[in-house]
Amino acid sequence: MAEKDKLFSSKIKYNGVFNFGEFYKFCFEWLRDESGLEMAEEKYAEKLSGDSKNIDIEWSGAKKMTDYFKEEVKVSFRVIGLTSVEITDGSREIKTNKGSIEVSIKGTLVKDYAGKFEKTAFQKFLRGVYEKTVIPSRVGEYEGKVMGDCDEFLAQAKAYLDLEGKK
Repeated sequence: MAEKDKLFSSKIKYNGVFNFGEFYKFCFEWLRDESGLEMAEEKYAEKLSGDSKNIDIEWSGAKKMTDYFKEEVKVSFRVIGLTSVEITDGSREIKTNKGSIEVSIKGTLVKDYAGKFEKTAFQKFLRGVYEKTVIPSRVGEYEGKVMGDCDEFLAQAKAYLDLEGKK
């Protein structure tokens, strides 16, 4: 069984005007293109109540860093009270959305994801020695990479929402 270290868990909240379709696309493409993660949508649930929607979305993604390390992330979106609105930008009308959104991400570093050191108790012992004495700086480096990717994603999502809401 691979060893999973949960390293990062955080979220952002935003309430205001934003284009949900564009934000969804931005987040998915950023994770895929900038972080190199292979993303998949695990859940999409939409509830209508009057003219507003509540949406729950969950994504999961993974990226092999080396033959020993793998990065896994879980992203969830919770949208409450999403409605369609029209705003005026100078002389033109823009169709967009208004509501409250919460984006959370959890990052995990998976060690020995292929289970090469899991065949015997002695190999498990060797894995512990290997991680503590041979590659502790590399473990720290990959932990920093996972935390950095997650933190940067939230920063980019927040910046996008802040900029989009100002239009």
